[in-house]
Amino acid sequence: MTRTYLPGILAMATIVVASNILVQFLYGQWLTWGAFTYPFAFLVTDIMNRVYGASAARRVVLVGFVVGLICSLIGTQIMGEFGPLVTLRIAIGSGVAFLVAQLFDVSIFAALRDGKWWRAPLISTLIGSSIDTALFFSIAFSGSLSFIHPATDVSWAAEILPLLGAGPIAPLWVSLAVADWAVKLCIALAALVPFRMITAKLMRAA
Repeated sequence: MTRTYLPGILAMATIVVASNILVQFLYGQWLTWGAFTYPFAFLVTDIMNRVYGASAARRVVLVGFVVGLICSLIGTQIMGEFGPLVTLRIAIGSGVAFLVAQLFDVSIFAALRDGKWWRAPLISTLIGSSIDTALFFSIAFSGSLSFIHPATDVSWAAEILPLLGAGPIAPLWVSLAVADWAVKLCIALAALVPFRMITAKLMRAA
């Protein structure tokens, strides 16, 4: 690990820690504050990939995974009003989703890096974000995956409600996933601006 990667490592660690804290606080009915910070992990990964290559990006991802795992394990030991702040299923879902989605992002970005400047970060982030959302919410809340940790009560997430309060009938966790996914897509588009600015500056300085 070289000093060159240190800003990326610190940025990734900060985003992961902040997201693990903010995910405990609701924003409206369908989102947590963590939904607005976590997607920037893909921005950090893509910047590292563009400037330093896929190998550097994977190193930063692994650091983020370890930091997230530590935060989640600490959360499972802290008791709140309704039990642990982080259930074992959420910890597993968070870790699996982060690692798989980020590594997909790195590989897709590397495959598209020689095209138009926006194509690699946009497509890799859209696909990575979709994988992340699908894996996390399924592992953490789907009743069909309760065998992962039968002691975790996710019955509240299975409550049948109109999708996002107005659509077809679906389990509550599906509405949470769709809202989270929509935020990720919006941030993926908005993040193209800082991606372009930061990568241009770093590549001039290299």
